[in-house]
Amino acid sequence: MGLVSAKEMLEKAKAGKYAVGAFNINNLEWTKAILETAEEQKSPVMLAVSEGAGKYMGGYDVIVGMVNGMLKDLNITVPVALHLDHGSYNGAKACIEAGFSSIMFDGSSLPFEENIEKTKELVAICKEKGMSIEAEVGSIGGEEDGVVGMGECADPQECKQIADLGITMLAAGIGNIHGVYPENWPGLRFDVLDDIQKETGIMPLVLHGGTGIPDDMIKKAISLGVSKINVNTECQLVFAAATREYIEAGKDKQGKGFDPRKLLAPGAAAIKAKVKEKMEVFGSVGKA
Repeated sequence: MGLVSAKEMLEKAKAGKYAVGAFNINNLEWTKAILETAEEQKSPVMLAVSEGAGKYMGGYDVIVGMVNGMLKDLNITVPVALHLDHGSYNGAKACIEAGFSSIMFDGSSLPFEENIEKTKELVAICKEKGMSIEAEVGSIGGEEDGVVGMGECADPQECKQIADLGITMLAAGIGNIHGVYPENWPGLRFDVLDDIQKETGIMPLVLHGGTGIPDDMIKKAISLGVSKINVNTECQLVFAAATREYIEAGKDKQGKGFDPRKLLAPGAAAIKAKVKEKMEVFGSVGKA
């Protein structure tokens, strides 16, 4: 199966009261681990690419070629969307041109009217090409590729205005942040999430900053309309820990343990375990 728009998988998730994981990829190992896990768990999945990761991997054309090649050669049968994460206007256009099947335009830092105008333009392009598009209202806290947000809560009326432009999914700030949550984090604002869902109806809602949010909060957010959950930092942390353990145990100095295929294998296995765990929490296992 080739790349697909996220529209159908997210609409099914919203109706079925589960969420699809959007897992950030950073290299070949990351991509392969996530795709293999999705296939094993029979779960739909979104591969998310930040603009920084896009540059790191050599460009959007490289990523599209790698992902399409893996879908074919690994015989992936579950629905897979390749999605730009927190894209700028120019980044979104570049990913559309490269062959992504889904984009996020993050205009949350722009004046609201400019966010509306740029979103409207990108919605028209994505509709013509059969792609899904995500927009954001109210910045997500923390830092993602140099974009810093203070964890604002979105205005439900502004959410409705953006949702009415014809987007596929809406990311709305409800006190969530990127990265590791501080000990004094007050938690998600479910009252705001509930108000947003009342205004946006059946539209799938997106929860960014999925790392470190307690499972009970995740499940409550899903019950209130969240159908896509982004995960990045947790995969980075387990990858780093597994790689460190391998090197500190001196395994890179045993035989050909320095071979990158062996050196990176524990990290890739750790990502697979984490992705499986998240898919179980999100309820997407067996939903492909």
